[in-house]
Amino acid sequence: MVELAGVIFFGFLLDLFFGDPRYRYHPIRIVGQCITFAEKGLRHLGLNGKLGGFLLVLMTQMGTLFCYLTTSLFLHLLYRPLGVLFDLFVCYSCLALKDLVTHIKPAIHALETGDLPEARKRIALIVSRDVRSLDDKGVSRAAVESMAENFVDGFLSPLFWYLLGGILGFMLGLSSVITALSFMLAFKVGSTLDSMVGYINPRFVDFGWAGAKLDDVMNFIPARLSLIILFFGAWITGLHPLDGLRVALRDRLKHDSPNAAHAESFFAGALGIRLCGPITYYEGLKNKPWLGDGNNDPGPADIRKATLLLKNSAWIALLLPVSALLLLG
Repeated sequence: MVELAGVIFFGFLLDLFFGDPRYRYHPIRIVGQCITFAEKGLRHLGLNGKLGGFLLVLMTQMGTLFCYLTTSLFLHLLYRPLGVLFDLFVCYSCLALKDLVTHIKPAIHALETGDLPEARKRIALIVSRDVRSLDDKGVSRAAVESMAENFVDGFLSPLFWYLLGGILGFMLGLSSVITALSFMLAFKVGSTLDSMVGYINPRFVDFGWAGAKLDDVMNFIPARLSLIILFFGAWITGLHPLDGLRVALRDRLKHDSPNAAHAESFFAGALGIRLCGPITYYEGLKNKPWLGDGNNDPGPADIRKATLLLKNSAWIALLLPVSALLLLG
């Protein structure tokens, strides 16, 4: 249990100080390249529908798990400290909190100095919407929404699956860290599949169905747990946790996605702003429901508050289970 707590804690610190490692052989980048290669092969065989999408999920998950287990077990047998360092690196590569904040900061500065084109350019790095039509309020909404959604996708869900896998591994007499990272990687593969093929358009509506549903399933519990974590995060940050919870309980199921609006609606309530609404994507306009009370649009100051809420909530989500693991250990 101590090693399980240590790997996730130091993996979090590495991400917090250094951000996501940028190099050609990043584990998640390799997964993305494998997805692209497998998709081309399956489509070449005429498997363009749900069967092909299911096989893509199966192939990617099994291939990733095989590569990780083979490498980790080999390094542990060769020299245990080397295996531990490899596991730590994999954990670090599966967390993505620092980079989000890093990309947000230049957008805040651009908004504060009135440089809307630069703000659009910066926010385009983290959103999939068409930024050319965004005004300063639209850029601010996009920034807060991205932080809220990525709190779950980029941090809380990987953490949840890591802890669940580690506890199950411990109960079954397996390596808790290796089992934890296997579960964590399974989530990251599902998330990457959703981001690459989980689109509702003629090309992916059937082929990407399995990947999108897997992502929905694996984010289901973390999205709902996020309301508890964010409540205490908002309290520490000096925001409005009760308003956040009230708005979240009312608006969390307004979106098509079963998970996306949970954290977004809490951010809206805690900050006293409105989020979402009509959004222009490259494939067209999507009329999303508004989240939050009234007509208060966020500005740069709200983005800064949202950033602080994100960081404080991440620390709470990490330290509570790590402390429990250390006590059990």
